[in-house]
Amino acid sequence: MSTEPPATLAAWLRTRSDEQLRALLVARPDVARPAPSDVVALASRLAVPVSVDRALDELDAATLQVLDVVLLAPTDGMAPDALVAALPEVPDDVLTGAVGTLTTRALLWGDDVLHAPDPVRRAVRHPAGLGRRALDLRVQLPADLPAALAELAPDERAVLERLAGDRPVGHLPDAPANGAATPARRLLQRGLLARIDALNVELPREIGVLLRGGSPYGPPRRRPEPAVVTRDPQVADRRAAGAALETVGRIGELLALLEEEPAGLLRSGGVGVRDQKRLAKALHVPEPEAAWLLELAFASGLLDVGGPHRDEWLPTRGYDVWREQDLADRWAVLAAGWLDGVRLPSLVGVRDLAGKAANALSPDLVRHTAPAIRRSALAVLAERPPGSGLAPEDLTALLRWRTPRRADRLAPVPDMLAEAARLGVLVSGVLSAAGRGLLAAGEDGAADGMRGLLPEPVDHVLAQPDLSLIAPGPLVAELADTLAVVADVESSGGATVFRVSESSVRRALDAGWSATDLHDFFAKASRTPVPQALDYLVDDVARQHGRLRVGAIESYVRSDDHGLLSQVLNDRRTAAAELRRLAPGVLVSGLGADEVLTVLREAGYAPAGENPGGAVLTRPPARPRAAGRRPGSESHPAPRALSADDLDATVREIRAGDAALAARRGEAVRQVPGVTTASTLELLSRAVREGVPVWLGYVDAQGSGSQRVVQPVSLAGGFLSGYDERRGENRTFAVHRITSIALVEPDAG
Repeated sequence: MSTEPPATLAAWLRTRSDEQLRALLVARPDVARPAPSDVVALASRLAVPVSVDRALDELDAATLQVLDVVLLAPTDGMAPDALVAALPEVPDDVLTGAVGTLTTRALLWGDDVLHAPDPVRRAVRHPAGLGRRALDLRVQLPADLPAALAELAPDERAVLERLAGDRPVGHLPDAPANGAATPARRLLQRGLLARIDALNVELPREIGVLLRGGSPYGPPRRRPEPAVVTRDPQVADRRAAGAALETVGRIGELLALLEEEPAGLLRSGGVGVRDQKRLAKALHVPEPEAAWLLELAFASGLLDVGGPHRDEWLPTRGYDVWREQDLADRWAVLAAGWLDGVRLPSLVGVRDLAGKAANALSPDLVRHTAPAIRRSALAVLAERPPGSGLAPEDLTALLRWRTPRRADRLAPVPDMLAEAARLGVLVSGVLSAAGRGLLAAGEDGAADGMRGLLPEPVDHVLAQPDLSLIAPGPLVAELADTLAVVADVESSGGATVFRVSESSVRRALDAGWSATDLHDFFAKASRTPVPQALDYLVDDVARQHGRLRVGAIESYVRSDDHGLLSQVLNDRRTAAAELRRLAPGVLVSGLGADEVLTVLREAGYAPAGENPGGAVLTRPPARPRAAGRRPGSESHPAPRALSADDLDATVREIRAGDAALAARRGEAVRQVPGVTTASTLELLSRAVREGVPVWLGYVDAQGSGSQRVVQPVSLAGGFLSGYDERRGENRTFAVHRITSIALVEPDAG
């Protein structure tokens, strides 16, 4: 029996067990869908540059160093024993684990000799930080290279030693004004540097190895051992719940403000600074906090642009659903939106090269790598037991070791951790229970982790003598809606303080409430007696409300109190309303009714709108909505992990396709669809009789062709019944739809 080693990646994959193929598909899920037709197709997908880059990006520094050694071998392939000699300071278990990781992902293949596929060689441009060989760079090195290096001036040797570090490519400096040659240009003339283009040079590999001395592959890349942060898990979860409660409340306030007065959409996208300042002032938060809340609401699908004919930022229809959910579910929507969001809120206000600052919700904040970075950071913390975590700088250092090829993308990690702390996903470097649930099971897991930690919504307030209303917890949606009309938020937190004022009472009267309605509401909503001062305020404002009536001429102002009209007409503060007397009880204006109402209210009067029939015109609050989008629709999600059943089915399809490929190499009977030949029936009958699998070319009722391996069971009435190896199920095939057939002979033992 031949024991020739496999000559290609496909041949080596064919020797792997089903368990090893499943491990490959788990490690590189992007090659598994749709299922490869056979091993050759699998090998082709493994060679796709995007797939290779993704697989390399997931390797830690120690594993990449082992790969570098194989890539730098003078011949194609390296025995595993040679790795031990090349990296004597690396522990055996680290070497063994690295080789296992690389072969599992098919970034190296072979058993007795390890080979690197060509796509991997192309993807790793400078293995171990060394340049290309002098031959590849078309450089003629000095015959006695050590002697040539020994003769170098200190500034020249410094250039070479710098390039012999982690990056062998450098920028060629401009020649000085006096015409003297720079060290780099002198090295070029001596053949010790290679010119890549007009601006850049590269250090030949042979020189880099010589300068590194006894460590040509660099020092061993050891895993950092960060200091561990510990917290009481229960305390951490309670603090996380506090942060979650505050965030949910802030988002609700923000969207209520935008419901009342939407923010304008800038021509370049995003929210203008003026709107951001307005929202920050109304929410009593700093402007960066307002920007963060805008970004969070957008990432969660609760805020979006109104549409092509409404260029403003509005709550979405999803907001109406969200506000009816319980607190844990509302928080989970926000946390999941943050985790999968492709935007970096921390970039708001950061200036670009042209000096322009990025606005909140601007397209300039999009970074498609953001979800992967957030997940990788949280995954490191999730590996530690509850109550154990890492400081931001230690976590960043560990991530740099784990994914060195992504190190340049890790700058936002500290800001991401700060955002996670604001949300309650993270508390002082420790992942909360809800944060663990978010990472493991998404929105549902986050809600389950937070449920029980947040207070139940309350349906009452506590009226105070100073005309404030204290909500001792989050409010039920109906009560919150009503309070948004009749009072203003003065402060928020664990207990929200609302303030009833003349303007808020007037706002309620404008919306159609009567004084009686307001008295009844405060009496029912408050668990404490309604203060007399609040009753007096409602009655006083209601008594003044509507004494002036505004209609359209463009508009008019009328009142039975002629003295009041004279006062309004002569008031300097109402000059902007452009009023003039039409009759003893009527003033008119060329401005619209809404504009006149605004001017009179700002001047301290209490006018009411009037319809054509003379009745007071109430203004029920409108609720404009943006259609919105599905949260996370902007992101580019990583390939979905396959279930155990999916893995088994995919491996089965690959094996069946391989068997079909072997069968096609032998004699195959071919026929025209719709015409059954005697040869086909004879071959099928033999397969049923002897229990031999057959490879079928088949055209279904929709005209789609496919190939499959079938274990036949019976042949009767023009139909073949058997077990479809690729799909793992019993099927029936019409014989007249078979286009070709061949027996799959068993392997020779």
